[in-house]
Amino acid sequence: MGGIFIISFFFMVVGMTTVVSWFFGGAAPFARPQRIFFALIWLFLVGGLFRRVVGVFGGMQSRLRAQDVQRRHLMADIAHELRNPLAVLQGRLEGMLDGVYPRDEAQINAVLQETRMLSRLVDDLRTLAHTESGTLALQKEPTDPGVLINDAAASFAGEAVERRIRLDVHAAPDLPLIEVDPLRIREVLTNLISNAMRHTPERGRVSVNASANAKSIVVSVADTGAGIAAADLPKIFDRFYKGRASRGSGLGLTIARNLVVAHGGEMRADSVEGKGTEVTVILPLQPPPPPQ
Repeated sequence: MGGIFIISFFFMVVGMTTVVSWFFGGAAPFARPQRIFFALIWLFLVGGLFRRVVGVFGGMQSRLRAQDVQRRHLMADIAHELRNPLAVLQGRLEGMLDGVYPRDEAQINAVLQETRMLSRLVDDLRTLAHTESGTLALQKEPTDPGVLINDAAASFAGEAVERRIRLDVHAAPDLPLIEVDPLRIREVLTNLISNAMRHTPERGRVSVNASANAKSIVVSVADTGAGIAAADLPKIFDRFYKGRASRGSGLGLTIARNLVVAHGGEMRADSVEGKGTEVTVILPLQPPPPPQ
């Protein structure tokens, strides 16, 4: 884009010089009315180019302002999210030093859990930064999506039995191989199934379905939980957004969607309050072309 503007600017200057020489000089092979005619045409063309240049730079300025506002909001959100676990950690340690809490294994375990939560938050922030900046390195390889889905769901089998939740997995037997990073896509599936399990009551159902069409693999994770209010549904992929019953960092769905987008796919959610939520992941069979 910058090269185009440089070339256009060069021809604009050369053309303007030519027009001036035509208009005022005596060596040009055009009569004065013809010079005026060509000058008007050139001014019209230059005016259109100038408007385009102004429009592009105006758009760039608007995007830079929006990015600056987004960066400020992100920094404020990060500070808020880090402050909570650090405050709990500091309070427990001070309480142990002051004799408010006993220095026993239970208190040490509680402090350890807070440090683990803090570590997970830092990892999530790092992954989020890489996915949003486009610097995340994906280790793609031909992968059987059916195996990936069944493996991800199997890790929740024990919890499903314990909480009497029916966990159904239906993956079409003829699903084609797809070129993905299996660890990252498993991370996406694990996040979606974990969310569904968390919001599904006892004796509810979580369904994981996978099918293929001519262009993509379609995976859906549905639950019979409380659902999401219509006003909240557009916000669930926003970073740090938390529902009323959420206990996480508010980054899981944001990271999951960014990972899917990094594979050239898309993620969407549908929900009916009081009936449940379904999140759908669409992954292309052919990997997207590398960015120019």
